[in-house]
Amino acid sequence: MSIPIRIAIIDDHAMFRAGVRASLPPRFDVVAEAGDVDNAITVLHDTTPDVVLLDVHLPGGAGGGGAEILTRCHALNGDTKFLALSVSDAAEDVVAVIRAGARGYVTKNIAPDELADAMVRVRDGDAVFSPRLAGFVLDAFGTQHADIATTDDELDRLSAREQEVMRLIARGYAYREVASELFISVKTVESHVSAVLRKLQLSSRHELTRWAAARRLL
Repeated sequence: MSIPIRIAIIDDHAMFRAGVRASLPPRFDVVAEAGDVDNAITVLHDTTPDVVLLDVHLPGGAGGGGAEILTRCHALNGDTKFLALSVSDAAEDVVAVIRAGARGYVTKNIAPDELADAMVRVRDGDAVFSPRLAGFVLDAFGTQHADIATTDDELDRLSAREQEVMRLIARGYAYREVASELFISVKTVESHVSAVLRKLQLSSRHELTRWAAARRLL
């Protein structure tokens, strides 16, 4: 039997927390909940969950919301991963929590199975964004510019289909979303991703996202 993934839900709406908790598959164990900044910091230090679902706008503390929790829980970041879950898709909200240390940002219209997948990916070290958010998030952090000739040489290693898959994966699409977008099977997507990582000598989706952002390929 697999070890449960320990989750904390930080949101100021009790009904929303209950809905998330009820929608999670059995492999997730909700070990903590909180509805404001100060209580969140207390329960996170007490429980050290694997993944924290973190709303952006929260009462309490110094008014910094989710970003303040990330800053004040900095010591947890090695073991605990943070996934922002918010109704807001404003650039300033997304950039603030990512800059503070969140590993991803998804909006609250995400489907339950997609949220579960996002939490697993964040727990495993990937960066996860709702597709519409990925572009400006990566613009904010992709400040390094690769040499054009070097980038062209690296892209030449990939087939046209692999380049399509690479861009969608780097933008935060789930495998099944890529499959739907390109009219191919999920298994084919998995094969292309493995080939892309191998050819570019990268080890994870997170590294692929950073690689693509630095080269302005998104």
